[in-house]
Amino acid sequence: MKKTALVLLQIAVLSLISQIGYLSAAEWNVPMPGNLIGMLLLLALLLTGIVKLEWIESGAALLLTHLAFFFVPIAVGLMNFGGLLQHQGIALLATLVIAAGAGIVLAGVITQTLARRAQRTVGAEL
Repeated sequence: MKKTALVLLQIAVLSLISQIGYLSAAEWNVPMPGNLIGMLLLLALLLTGIVKLEWIESGAALLLTHLAFFFVPIAVGLMNFGGLLQHQGIALLATLVIAAGAGIVLAGVITQTLARRAQRTVGAEL
């Protein structure tokens, strides 16, 4: 029971940070989605040590485990945009494929760079 309450508290903290991002985007009229501002805020809080990873790790892991379920409402909501998909579907699909490809390539390059750096650090210590 205690672990469940802790995970719920962690999810509440993550939700609060997300809501701060949405409110910031609306208040400052920034041409950036509120959820992105919330993620950048969370990154800043983690990097500065104001929020420790251990404080939110279990809640974030639970959300990541069930991430696929969060896309169901989006997919159902797309049914309201049939006309848009008919007229702009190819352009939207191309944009999604290019963005996904760029994300995969960027993640791969960053991972390889960090792996090489870690390997050099380990080699220098020996």
